[in-house]
Amino acid sequence: MAASQRRFRPIEQCATEGRSRQSVAADLDGTLLLSRSAFPYYLLIALEAGSLLRAAALLASVPFVYLTYVSFSEPLAVRAMLYVAVAGLRVKDIERVARTVLPRFYAGDVHPEGWRVFRAFGRRCIVTASPRVMVEPFAREFLGADVVIGTELEMDESGRATGFVAEPGVLVGDHKRQAVVREFGDKLPDVGMGDRESDFDFMSICKEAYIVTRKRYRAAPRDQLQSRAVLHDGRLVRRPTDINTLLTFLWLPLGLALALLRVHVTRRLPPRAASAYKLLGVKLVVRGHPPPPPSPKNGRAGGVLFVCNHRTVLDPAMLAAALGRKVTCATYDSDDDSITSSAPLVTLSGNRDLDAARVGRLLDEGHDVVVFPEGATSRDAFLLRFGARFAGLTDRIVPVALHARETMFHGSDPYLFFMNPRPAYEVTFLNRLPRELTCGGGRAPGEVASYVQKALAAQLGFECTSITRKDKYRVLLTGSDRRVPLND
Repeated sequence: MAASQRRFRPIEQCATEGRSRQSVAADLDGTLLLSRSAFPYYLLIALEAGSLLRAAALLASVPFVYLTYVSFSEPLAVRAMLYVAVAGLRVKDIERVARTVLPRFYAGDVHPEGWRVFRAFGRRCIVTASPRVMVEPFAREFLGADVVIGTELEMDESGRATGFVAEPGVLVGDHKRQAVVREFGDKLPDVGMGDRESDFDFMSICKEAYIVTRKRYRAAPRDQLQSRAVLHDGRLVRRPTDINTLLTFLWLPLGLALALLRVHVTRRLPPRAASAYKLLGVKLVVRGHPPPPPSPKNGRAGGVLFVCNHRTVLDPAMLAAALGRKVTCATYDSDDDSITSSAPLVTLSGNRDLDAARVGRLLDEGHDVVVFPEGATSRDAFLLRFGARFAGLTDRIVPVALHARETMFHGSDPYLFFMNPRPAYEVTFLNRLPRELTCGGGRAPGEVASYVQKALAAQLGFECTSITRKDKYRVLLTGSDRRVPLND
């Protein structure tokens, strides 16, 4: 293999000037991605489209797959891992995970040199041993690939993956070369990029070929990718390498017991006992200036309308703890009471006038009310239908940005959040809207709602256009991945 590598120059020597009219064919794992192993992405498919048991089975297969890869063949190792990961799953579910879960993890694993070269070309082709259905959404949207050639899954008549691969088989070695020839015909790629011996066949037919060596690099900044928005619709925070996955499974029994304790205490914890969260290992960070409670001393007779992004079911409880007093939560889902019993609920009926009257009456009586406009998103901007309904009820509107920090598990479910070893909640109170920006100052309800939307988006770093129930996880990439989705 060392002798074969000397035929190809290292990727660092590839010039990118004047490549806009040329074509490139590149491998994915180890070439455009830093990781040479596709295991984390198979694991995500097994977990998110399958089950925890399937993910555990895939983890248990790692020694066998590695031994097969080293001692026998790469195609056989890929077939074994693929069978455990997808056999019996609906292909539609695999596509959903590939679209909503995998891009976030792929985007944090892009090889800076591979991406520097790949992005310079006018026609970009990715040829990979991974299933095409698994990599294509990310490859097209974030890497700007024009063509994605990958291993094709075999499906039965019901649309489920059999666990086997369709002809011509796993795309490694000569199969990769043949796939490139079929795609490009007589006009072969100007540049070929790969990282291992099984890539050499297709690299050798390209006019130029460069190999990605195992030098240590940090992942390319995410804001340099083709798309600046990413989805987070999965249950894991970190990329599930074999070691990370093993540690996660070892933590599960203790994490579940800890979550049950935290949920039990939270149900009974009064708002003024926020310091008790520290004893549970939960960090509550309060930023900004929470408005004082209604009192003749501060001249406040009516309640405050808190408008928040929706992060988890714990939002009302955490807001109440940050304020140190009860708030009434306006919601369409009375089941939220299972975890936020410390926050009184007003269940909305869906009748615009009736709901507005009920909330308005609470505000007039001095009750603080919290609404989560994302609970009724549509093809309009996320506040404009739900938020505008309440914007005219009061001039006392305070936007609140909620950010849940997790280290292991992600999701809106309180048990998932509390299973993290050291979870944290950040509650940021933004400035109360000045009267001239409220309906009392002559603004239309839609204008007020739009202003609040933009204020929350600016605080949390979110995209602020046409967030819908389907894609409300979109968040702008700013080089780091600290920000969380607006909703889960």
